[in-house]
Amino acid sequence: MEQSWDFEFLSRIADSCMAFLSEFVDDWLANDMRVVIFKILLGWLIFSLVAIHFAWKVYGTTVNDMYYRQGTGQNGGTPDAASHLAGWERAGQSFKTHQE
Repeated sequence: MEQSWDFEFLSRIADSCMAFLSEFVDDWLANDMRVVIFKILLGWLIFSLVAIHFAWKVYGTTVNDMYYRQGTGQNGGTPDAASHLAGWERAGQSFKTHQE
């Protein structure tokens, strides 16, 4: 019983996907203005993603080094034990300890 339900469910999903794809192909082949706009936007999206990929390959290490500096000192590295509390939370905690 359970296997037949799974098969029926998968069959319905496959039929829905095939119907969507056949409608999409029919629309894609039509000379409609919305299809032309969709093709232009899809091309722009693909071009942008490829450009971002190549820019990251070229400049990725430089950008990464800007945010993760190596070494210690005033301008580089991070403290060994960084506090996870904001300044006002630390002030509130020290105020509570002084009251007690």
